[in-house]
Amino acid sequence: MDNRMDNQLNDDADPSPSRPAWVAEAVNETPKKRDPSKAEVLLHRPTLARRIGEEFIAWFKTFASAAVYASLIVTFGFQVARVEGKSMEPTLQDQDRLIVNKAVYQFFDEPQPMDIVMLYYPRDPDKSFVKRIIAKEGDTVRIENGQVFVNEVPLPDSFVPPEFRSHDNHGPEVVQESYYFVMGDHRNNSSDSRHWGQVPQKYVIGKVQLRWWPLADATLF
Repeated sequence: MDNRMDNQLNDDADPSPSRPAWVAEAVNETPKKRDPSKAEVLLHRPTLARRIGEEFIAWFKTFASAAVYASLIVTFGFQVARVEGKSMEPTLQDQDRLIVNKAVYQFFDEPQPMDIVMLYYPRDPDKSFVKRIIAKEGDTVRIENGQVFVNEVPLPDSFVPPEFRSHDNHGPEVVQESYYFVMGDHRNNSSDSRHWGQVPQKYVIGKVQLRWWPLADATLF
């Protein structure tokens, strides 16, 4: 009886079964999860300088992209121009603002007679003019008492008022390959192909597509 009591007391003192030593060691050596200290939290927060740097980089990328797009538009698309002088009156007035379509001649079509174009001045390509194409390669131009003939056909020019007509003679002149003969609409107040020769096609910048200023005189050409 005493032996049974001793066994019962021993069982009550250690009711859980004994575990191998390696299990206890594995449990005891598992590291406890620690809460990050304030210093560790601060290390993960972006500093003011870093935020400013990131914002500057983002702004720079946006600006660079806009500059590239603008450059592509100016190079291959459209260009804003201002008329200086009276050589294209009454069609265009001094200080009119224009939109020049550069893409149309680069990708879709060639300059045609009666187009109003922006071009480089053949004698000084740093300067640019606005003129009207009168004739293209292979055409014969002749001017008699101010009347323009292209291939012996009178040029329709009702856009030139009588007081703007010239009374000079010119030609006959055959337009060279890849060249154009241009004139201003103000015939007696224009320096053009009658004075400084034909314009190479590579000097034609683009077609005058729109006069957007003054707004009251906005015109699509």
